[in-house]
Amino acid sequence: MASQDSELSPVEFIQLQEYMEYSSMEVRDVLKQFNAGGKFAQHKFGERIDAVGFSLFLKTYLEVNDFPEDLCQRLYRYFQASEQHSSEKCTSPKDGGVSIKDISCYFSVLEAGKPRDKLEFTFKLYDKDGNGLLDTSEVNRIITQMVRAAHYLGWDVSELRPVLRDMMTAIDTDSNGMVTQQEWIQGGLNNIPLLVLLGLRIPEKDGQHIWRMKNFNRPTYCYVCQNLLLGLRKQGLSCNLCKYTVHSHCANKNPAPCAKTFVKSKAELGVPAHDWISADCDSSKCEICNKKIKTLMGKHCVWCHGMRHNDCVSLGPTACDCGPLRDHILPPWAICTVSKEGMGSISAEERDLVNMTADGHSLQAFPVPNVHPLLVFVNPKSGGNQGERVLRKFQYLLNPRQVYNLSNGGPKPGLHFFRNLTMYRILVCGGDGTVGWILEAIDKANLAVRPPVAVLPLGTGNDLARCLRWGGGYEGTDLSEILKEVEASSVIQLDRWSIQVIPDNPQEKGDPVPYEIINNYFSIGVDASIAHRFHTMREKCPQKFNSRAKNKLCYFELATSETISSSCKNLKECIQIECCRTPLDLRNLSLEAIAVLNIPSMYGGSNIWGESKKPEGVTEGDKQLPKVITDPEILKTRVQDMSDMRLEVVGLEGAMEMGQIYTGLKSNGHRLAQTAQITIRTLKALPMQIDGEPWMQPPCTIHITHKNQANMLIAPPAKSSGFFHL
Repeated sequence: MASQDSELSPVEFIQLQEYMEYSSMEVRDVLKQFNAGGKFAQHKFGERIDAVGFSLFLKTYLEVNDFPEDLCQRLYRYFQASEQHSSEKCTSPKDGGVSIKDISCYFSVLEAGKPRDKLEFTFKLYDKDGNGLLDTSEVNRIITQMVRAAHYLGWDVSELRPVLRDMMTAIDTDSNGMVTQQEWIQGGLNNIPLLVLLGLRIPEKDGQHIWRMKNFNRPTYCYVCQNLLLGLRKQGLSCNLCKYTVHSHCANKNPAPCAKTFVKSKAELGVPAHDWISADCDSSKCEICNKKIKTLMGKHCVWCHGMRHNDCVSLGPTACDCGPLRDHILPPWAICTVSKEGMGSISAEERDLVNMTADGHSLQAFPVPNVHPLLVFVNPKSGGNQGERVLRKFQYLLNPRQVYNLSNGGPKPGLHFFRNLTMYRILVCGGDGTVGWILEAIDKANLAVRPPVAVLPLGTGNDLARCLRWGGGYEGTDLSEILKEVEASSVIQLDRWSIQVIPDNPQEKGDPVPYEIINNYFSIGVDASIAHRFHTMREKCPQKFNSRAKNKLCYFELATSETISSSCKNLKECIQIECCRTPLDLRNLSLEAIAVLNIPSMYGGSNIWGESKKPEGVTEGDKQLPKVITDPEILKTRVQDMSDMRLEVVGLEGAMEMGQIYTGLKSNGHRLAQTAQITIRTLKALPMQIDGEPWMQPPCTIHITHKNQANMLIAPPAKSSGFFHL
């Protein structure tokens, strides 16, 4: 067992996971560098690597050059101390080194990927001679690494060990001490706790649970053996979809099936029906007999969340109305399997997007009268761990078929699945960049009806979400309440702008331009310089930027240093601006930034255009306004409108002025123009940003023109008592 000095603390393990979250490398790719001819081959001795090789493994795998040395050493000692005695004969480095197989197996369990691929990788890793067989000691070494990974993921390994031991007995059917690759993979795929550890995400078949390990803070029962979950943490497996709970060792004992998410016959389409699952009803009253439901004596419907005694399930009506969230739910009786003939002549590209079941059926969604099903897109990388939690909660509240993880194929499959519906809404769970991604996907999908989009803000700035009254950041509010706000929301048009960046010298390479469309704002100068420095630091050390508070503190520090350095002073000498062919006169202004605004929020809630009061008795319909307005007196009265097909151009004197506007010490920057089109020419390399994504741009010409309008959902005004809006 590892000594206490070599143990990783929970904080250190979380830090390691954060590094992994931002890495795109796979263990198998790093291993190639240690093989003969690889750039790290000199650090490998037999099947072991030395301390330097271990450090290079981590830095390459995690894609960071400054991985904390103390954490690296702690990890190295941990692998040394906990490594089981190996019978392999190899030349070891002077300090003994560590087994590269064990390291690779350990990290492959923790990284993203399909369980089958992970099982296949670990088998081949330990099948040294490639004969397709592992002996008992080799399989036990794989199990050891999995248990070690499980330990740091918070599992009760005393529960896991007997489960894995039973698995070993089951897969070695002839008891000859040898396991084939097929036996290993098949045995692993039938072992539910192991699949959860390996990252099981999507059920193979309808009615199969999506399990996750969970610690319960109150007495909880297993619905298979009907005994309490024991231990200080009361740990067990809970289904994301229906909340069915079991012991880890009971998960393989044929638990009751999960809810059905679709029907297999068109005769069942449009026929609403309850789906009852055993559940902890928390002493709730039965909707049939109105008596309290005792422990293990009740069921709940996964669609309407009604509760009944086991004996009362058959007594009440069978039709389900989907309960309080009926306007959002796409129920199973609105999704049906379609034969290949029923799919008609679709393109190969569309065929790749078809929602398929494990047994090869394609699924099609059908409209539900008077219902606005919600298509939910979740970016799990937004907001730290918030994205994962939000994904699980929506899978429980809605039909999991209408909740999409954007890490698995992006938005195309969801938009394709909902293509036949006309009265649906979209909820984007992520930052402003995620919203822009979805809006662009809607453009490219060529939909007959463009659905309106609401936002659950999980990012850092969330400027668009603020303008649409969805708040500055999700703080854990009950998602049922948020769904009620989506239902009460109204549609508003959002202008979207095309941006074309033409370099003066095509041979002079700068950073890639992040977007071709502006939804929120575009800027040049000091604010973009701060954003660019922040972006560079976050790419280098992602673990330091895992909360909104840390991000804002870093921004403040960078703004302070920028105030001192004034890297973008005399901006007017290297920039020319034309609004609808009308040049802007910047000669009498001392500016360090130019911002082009589409919405009244920037830098995470700063309104640099400022509030305006319209002249009394004057309305927009009273006079025809020109395409460009530069008169300072008229600009004083101009109000921002995200659907007026106009941009606002604002000048800023520096980082100090940005801070004064953000804190309310100053009302606005220098209003320069309101325009329907803008051209900007730069004479030297300058930092720029679009919707918070910065880059460094060599001299160029920039054209910004109106592209289209998107249907967005604006939340109802916040009540005086507050909710989660900022």
